[in-house]
Amino acid sequence: MVSPGRQRPQAAGRPECVPDEDVLKVGVVGLGWAGQQHLEAYAARSDVQVVALAGMEADLLASLGEAHGVTHRVARWQDLLEVEGLDAVSIAVPTALHAPIAVAALERGLHVLCEKPIARDAPEAATMVEAARSAGRVLEVVFNHRQRGDVQALRQLVASGQVGRPYAARSWWLRRRGIPMLGSWFTNAEASGGGPLVDIGVHCLDWALHVLGEPRVVAASAVTFSELGPRGLGGSRGGSKSLSGDVSAYEVEDLAHAFLRLEGGGLLQLETSWAVFREPVDQMGMTVRGTDGGAELVVEGNPDPVGELRLFTDSPLTADGEAADRTVPVEPGRGHAAVVDAFVDVVRSGAAAWKDHDGSLALDRARIIDACYASARENREVQL
Repeated sequence: MVSPGRQRPQAAGRPECVPDEDVLKVGVVGLGWAGQQHLEAYAARSDVQVVALAGMEADLLASLGEAHGVTHRVARWQDLLEVEGLDAVSIAVPTALHAPIAVAALERGLHVLCEKPIARDAPEAATMVEAARSAGRVLEVVFNHRQRGDVQALRQLVASGQVGRPYAARSWWLRRRGIPMLGSWFTNAEASGGGPLVDIGVHCLDWALHVLGEPRVVAASAVTFSELGPRGLGGSRGGSKSLSGDVSAYEVEDLAHAFLRLEGGGLLQLETSWAVFREPVDQMGMTVRGTDGGAELVVEGNPDPVGELRLFTDSPLTADGEAADRTVPVEPGRGHAAVVDAFVDVVRSGAAAWKDHDGSLALDRARIIDACYASARENREVQL
């Protein structure tokens, strides 16, 4: 007798009913904002079932488990990996736990979708990539901001040649009061691996290289500052506990600037802050300078779904002889939903595709961030 399959809310382009034997069984570790984004994205697919949740917050574990019909609810991630029949795991926990959970899951033959940054540093990230390669399984890292509609539109402007050859770019994400949970794992160097450079700066780096067509970074020169956080200034979110349960001293930067040399002579500048005296509203964006034009994307007030994208060129000219600069229309992107869809589709596409999704891109990002931190620490340019 053929199973009637699963009836679930239909995502765009997804079948309404999928035989039970074809449903991907997933576990989610971490119950915070990111973990909930994973849960909602999986729930929108008829070919995925979240069968296990892990998290230390008992009330949240119960409510999310009930809302999504999750059978297995455990506090420890180790217990989640014991659940029979799992195919894949989403990891949305503090950065220090990414590598231990991912490696253990991959060694069990599970596919892994991990929140950014991939790990605290590149050597730790390399253990995850090696585990994925050894297991022959997928390791993907969540770079949800490259899925923004405005970032995709900027990428299309560059790819279509409308700015000519891009030779200089700047990417930024600036907060005035955005230190996440002063005294928590975020501000503990051992638990987090760093401050805004590794937290939100890795997004700036990822979307910029994505827009520019993945040029190779050959050298990094960076400076970091820690001026407000140690004085208890710049915090915007609740919570004050580290992974050990104690309040942590502020041990990371709150502002970072990086100058990245690209292969072929190009330049990418990064600027990122959790706390700095500036306009009250958060701002993120990217500027591209090209031989035939330029483009600038500015997003005010994260997480605003759509920013303003402008294209600057000398041709065609207006009737008054002025450059015909224009605002480019953009649509909202799908963020985590698009990332989860891509992950599931790769897993379902079969082993031939898995080897191209082993976390290598995220490892490359980690090596660049490490070079920036080394440059700031040693006061010199670092070659990659």
